[in-house]
Amino acid sequence: MKQSLLVAALIAIAVSACGKKEEAAPVAPAAEQAAPAAAQVEQAAKDTVEAAKEGAADQVEAAKEGAEQAVEAAKEGADQAVEAAKEQAK
Repeated sequence: MKQSLLVAALIAIAVSACGKKEEAAPVAPAAEQAAPAAAQVEQAAKDTVEAAKEGAADQVEAAKEGAEQAVEAAKEGADQAVEAAKEQAK
């Protein structure tokens, strides 16, 4: 008798559970929550690119200045060599 009551209770629970349908979690709120994060990532990427551009421009400017200084030093060295050659020729 106890076993038949237990079996009947299990069947009743199984049948009642089969009738319930769970609703799917809405996907739209997750997409809406992801939009601000995506915007932040996009802005961070833009900021990084801009910083890289500025860094590259600074490096180019420093290279130009270094090249100009090297050219000036070479000119001065050449002028001194010409003067020394003139002095020795006298």
